[in-house]
Amino acid sequence: MSEALDELVGDVLDLEDIERDIFRGRSPRESLLRVFGGQVAGQAMVAAGRTVDADRDVHSLHGYFLRPGDPFAPIVYEVDRARDGRSFTTRRVTAVQHGETIFTMSASFQRAEEGVEHQAPMPDTPGPDGLPRRDMPPVPPDRPAWTTTGKALTWPLDVRYVDHAPWDESTHRPPRNRVWIRADGKLPDPSEPGGRLLHVCVLTYASDLTLLEAAVFPHVKGGAGARDVSLASLDHAMWFHRPFRADEWLLYVQESPNAGGGRGLATGRLYRDDGTLVASVVQEGLIRRREP
Repeated sequence: MSEALDELVGDVLDLEDIERDIFRGRSPRESLLRVFGGQVAGQAMVAAGRTVDADRDVHSLHGYFLRPGDPFAPIVYEVDRARDGRSFTTRRVTAVQHGETIFTMSASFQRAEEGVEHQAPMPDTPGPDGLPRRDMPPVPPDRPAWTTTGKALTWPLDVRYVDHAPWDESTHRPPRNRVWIRADGKLPDPSEPGGRLLHVCVLTYASDLTLLEAAVFPHVKGGAGARDVSLASLDHAMWFHRPFRADEWLLYVQESPNAGGGRGLATGRLYRDDGTLVASVVQEGLIRRREP
């Protein structure tokens, strides 16, 4: 594993058990000005999953980001065991910091069963080899929205841009974005205890990183890292369709059907490199132009 991935798996997503259905998590040592939304969603999924029988896998989550998280304070996750049925299990998770709720999530788990099948085809896309990585260009110190220090963060993910990247200064970019994404290192096998849940939590973390860029690219130079816009996730939903490994390449096809009213909507589909659709994502985010 890379150092950043090792910290994500061995510390950030390894929540501390405080009491029955109550857990505590922390942010990485290298942090943003506010807690990264994918981190909170991933940690909430860890908390929910620890209260569910091992024969059931998560099939959906629906989360709302209510307040910015403080990256220098722990986050407490409280799990409500809403339902344990014969086929489905439902959990509600509340993330609390400084006595206030910063995030809520509902997650549903299902016992494996057979059913009818179809999927949207994967678009014809160049492979990840040779494509620019997200962490290639340095982040100028006059872009404080990225970090507390002005330097580029070390992400636990390997992200390769197919169409256009956040540092692309071109104009007239369509509200679409394709990236190849995977954990930056080897994860435990899904067959190991807790392995399937870990891969789901890492993908949940990853799903929030680039999605809103599709809503921003047509409007500003530099995309989501531009100085003249501020972004914040409002809600986030995922559906998990088929097995996958988060440490193997997944194509993330992202589109934004609408932006307006200070918000942008983006949808995403995640494919294995063999063309199998493994997950779908929808997110709405706050998009505001900064004051000059």
